[in-house]
Amino acid sequence: MDWLSFKEAIKDLLKYVIFIIIVLVLALYVVGLQQVIGSSMDPTFTDKDVVILDKLTYRFKDIKRGDVIALNNKDTKFLIKRVIGLPNEVISYKDNTLYINGESFKENYLDESVITEDFDLSVLGYQKIPEDMYLVLGDNRSISQDSRDPEVGLIPKKDVIGKVRIQIWPLNEFKVLK
Repeated sequence: MDWLSFKEAIKDLLKYVIFIIIVLVLALYVVGLQQVIGSSMDPTFTDKDVVILDKLTYRFKDIKRGDVIALNNKDTKFLIKRVIGLPNEVISYKDNTLYINGESFKENYLDESVITEDFDLSVLGYQKIPEDMYLVLGDNRSISQDSRDPEVGLIPKKDVIGKVRIQIWPLNEFKVLK
C-alpha cells in the first residue's frame, strides 16, 4: 500500500468515525426512542406504541402543564406521563375536577369518561409542589401508577428524560404532539 492510498483510507475512516460520533451525540442529548409499556396513557398512547422524545427542549425551556414526558423511575425504569402540577402550585382533585391554587382547571386533553378520584398533595406530605418538582398523571387515571402513589410521588426535574413529540408506531396511528 502506498502513502496516497493509505491517506485516502484514513480519510474514509475518519468520515465514518465522525458520522458515528454525530449519531451518538444526537441519541444521547437530542432525540430518543421510547416504547410505551402498559395502558396508563390510554387513549393517548397504548401498550407497545413507540414515540420519539425531544431531549433538548427542557434544557432551554420550562416544562409546561399538559406536556407528555418520559421520565426515569426506580421501579419500571421509564414512565410516560402527563404533567399536571408545576412548582409552587397547590394541586387537588375534588369531584373529578382539577384545582390549581384553588381555581378549577379544565383538562381538555382528557376523554370525558375519565374519572380522577379525590386527591391532594397532603397524601404525599406536601402543601405545595416544591421547586424543580412536578406532579404527573397518566391519562387512564383508574389504573395509572403516577404521582398520586407515594411510591412514585412528585417527579424531580432531573428525572425528566424528554418531551414526547411524535408517535411513530404503529404506523397507522402516526401523530405529532404539540
